[in-house]
Amino acid sequence: MSLPSAETVPPARVRLRPPTHQVHPRAVTWWRLQDGAVYGVLLLAGVVALLFTQPVWLVLLVVALAVIAAVDTALLPRVRYARHRWEATDQAVYVRDGVLFEDWRVAPLSRVQTVDTQRGPLQQWLGLSTVTVTTASTAGSLKIHGLEKEAAAELVERLTAATEATPGDAT
Repeated sequence: MSLPSAETVPPARVRLRPPTHQVHPRAVTWWRLQDGAVYGVLLLAGVVALLFTQPVWLVLLVVALAVIAAVDTALLPRVRYARHRWEATDQAVYVRDGVLFEDWRVAPLSRVQTVDTQRGPLQQWLGLSTVTVTTASTAGSLKIHGLEKEAAAELVERLTAATEATPGDAT
């Protein structure tokens, strides 16, 4: 079997590039509330444990956890907001996310299988949504967190129409 010549290979139309859109600023509040809830449960467990026993290592652990929780809840949602970007074009969906480990992905519309939205209780309260673009890829879905509810609905409608109109087989 021979490889196709350069003339028969179609040019790559979709390239990895920085997406242009930021998520909604209320996403910072959503991420802070999520982080705060997790740290709150951990700190409550630590304080309850301190009520029954007070070894020095446990006191230091609870104090360290409180400091980490304060710094994490204050700083990381802002950093995440600055890093999380998305864009949908007529050819592909671009998503970049991550703080320590950057996840930068492109999904050609010909590979998109489904487009969904999720809205947990905090997101509903803040008027936000997460859009999930499922592709025919083992790398998993692309997620755009923290979109305004109306913008997410418009994006899902637009991607669904574009996916239906895009030739290709995403199965």
